[in-house]
Amino acid sequence: MNRLRKVFKRIRYMLAAMAAGTALWGFAPEARAMDEIMPLEELEAGMTGELFTVADASGEIRSFEVTILGVMRNGKSMPYIIARSEGAFADTDGGLMQGMSGSPVYVDGRLVGAGSATVKEMDPHTFLVTPIEEMLPLWDMPDTKNQTRPRLVDLKKTAEEKAKEEGKDAKAEENGQKTETEKAGKDAKGKEEPKDEAKKPAASVKDTETKKETPAEPKMEPEAKKEKDTDLAKEPEAKKEAQNADKQETKKDERPKPDTRKKAEAENREEDEDEGETTKDGAGVQEKSLFYAGGFGEPGMRFLEKQLAPLGLTASSFGGLSGASYTTDYEAELYPGSPVGAALAYGDFSFAATGTVTAVEEDGRILAFGHPFLHRGNVNYFMTDASVFAMVNGMTDGMKLVNTGSIIGRISQDRTAGIAGTVGMFPSVVPIRLTVEDKTLSKTSSYAATMAYDEAFVPVLTQAIAYAALGRTVDNMSESTVKVDFAIRTDAAEDGVFKRTNLFYAAADTGQIAFAELAQALALISGDMKDEAGLYDIKVNIVSEAERRTASLVSATPDKPTVKPGETVNFKVTLQPYRSQTVTVDVPFTVPKTQRDGVMHLDVHGGGLVSLEKLLAAAQSEMGVVTSDNQEQSKTAKERLHDLGETDSNHEIVIEPGAGPVLSEKEQKKEIEAAIRWQEEMQASGQKVEPDKPPKAKFATDYVIDNVIHTTVEVSRKEE
Repeated sequence: MNRLRKVFKRIRYMLAAMAAGTALWGFAPEARAMDEIMPLEELEAGMTGELFTVADASGEIRSFEVTILGVMRNGKSMPYIIARSEGAFADTDGGLMQGMSGSPVYVDGRLVGAGSATVKEMDPHTFLVTPIEEMLPLWDMPDTKNQTRPRLVDLKKTAEEKAKEEGKDAKAEENGQKTETEKAGKDAKGKEEPKDEAKKPAASVKDTETKKETPAEPKMEPEAKKEKDTDLAKEPEAKKEAQNADKQETKKDERPKPDTRKKAEAENREEDEDEGETTKDGAGVQEKSLFYAGGFGEPGMRFLEKQLAPLGLTASSFGGLSGASYTTDYEAELYPGSPVGAALAYGDFSFAATGTVTAVEEDGRILAFGHPFLHRGNVNYFMTDASVFAMVNGMTDGMKLVNTGSIIGRISQDRTAGIAGTVGMFPSVVPIRLTVEDKTLSKTSSYAATMAYDEAFVPVLTQAIAYAALGRTVDNMSESTVKVDFAIRTDAAEDGVFKRTNLFYAAADTGQIAFAELAQALALISGDMKDEAGLYDIKVNIVSEAERRTASLVSATPDKPTVKPGETVNFKVTLQPYRSQTVTVDVPFTVPKTQRDGVMHLDVHGGGLVSLEKLLAAAQSEMGVVTSDNQEQSKTAKERLHDLGETDSNHEIVIEPGAGPVLSEKEQKKEIEAAIRWQEEMQASGQKVEPDKPPKAKFATDYVIDNVIHTTVEVSRKEE
């Protein structure tokens, strides 16, 4: 049986080499159905196998020889296969590089797992292989992400159904009958007929090359290697059989005896548990995928890195989806060894990781990476195709240079053993559009991106994208005033759209603070404890000026000395803008109907400043005194979003009740007695003692108000 398998393997090698037109090192695993697997218990140290991956711009899936060193077990943790690269893999490349995660490893033509990680600061030619048996359960994991709102659509299936419908239409037209499209009242003009899935040829290396945008001429191999490959192809079959037999016999002799191997594995497990550096869960393991962030620029990358740091993630600004490539490919196919991407965002700003496909099923399901992307379980990410254009070796490590391309499917599982998804099934999305105006440069730029609907990452990515959009337009991090106006279309808003405007100033890098409210609003929507709130799109308008637009309050004078409860008084408020002429505005304030006679003390301040009354309430809360604010946890996302919308903005003049002067003991007693009498009178007349909400007046300006002043108004029910 083994002899037949070897012969079949050799035939596949010859066919693959003929189809590709170039000399490949081994055979390319077929992708139309899941390959046969080799269980861990059959794997022995000393076995040789092949790792498949794309190594250059040709798009060819090549094989590299590897030797199995053993199986590493660490208690109840997931076991890993230890392998070492041999031959061309070891001689010409930097071992298991960044971007190779998921590269399938075969032994005797059977799939054993995915190359996934190396040990930091160690030779990358010795690496970890995630067993395929640990990856297969990902296909059966529960998938409940975003099944409610908005629903996922199998666009590939839709395209196939459309093709069948158009086929019926063509047949009906030939027979002079009314078409199905005409019966349904549809307009099919201008529609391009999708390819019929049933007519696609069986997968091959040639198919893989054809799908990729490769140069017209295949990559030429060195002359020495060409001659070597030609000689091997011409060798008599008997000679190759003898060589293979000798090779297998040598490897068989080198394998440790069963008892010795078990003892060695036990000792290795004890050492691993003591040191903790060679286990995949330890800090000494480096997973071989690479995060790409595109379009952020240097300041934006630093900001994004700060957001990712708590997650233990880093990102490279090289590669990734570009603004010109975010198309959708409804007819994409992947093969074991193909490069693949998992993305959270694409467009003018992108965030993705690239790795390699490990296994493919006929229905379009794939397994990849051999380790997590973000380790978030059941997820809703974009699956993208990718193209390798070079491999670069470093002093201690290397990486594939990869561009992620079209959206081809959805990643649904992101777990310890790898990622899983389906080609042709697409995730729910959240589009974001941004307009940035730089008044100083008289320049306006527009940006667009699409984020996968992941409730944990949409707030983080949106804030980072807005910051990067500002940085790319104004191109400086100096003193500036930034106005942020955003609208979020969501079910959590009372009218279906949540809008917010605010003005921010900082002596340097205002963007660091300008988008916190945007992230806060999205976090409130995503964090609803009761329902999943639909999040449909985000629009952000940003206006920046490279100057200080702040103002201090000088005075606030009422237009009349005495006012009755329920009446409105206009305050003449004078502002002193920074290094400019004073400005006076009228701010109307309505006295509550329940306000008792006497002097009413008021605070006049900017919306970003907190009044003394609120500071006292906060202090009470910290000391354990229960106030109405402690009921926040019981509020819905809609209620919290409403509260955020009602929050004072930095550029607003706010007038609200404030604390009066410090009274003597005698004066305090007098005030308390007067307040009690007032409450009794109000209750006797059937009126409320307290208003429905504290009285407040707001007036928007073009400045960030930076101080607080105090004013008063006399309240009297007596007729003049």
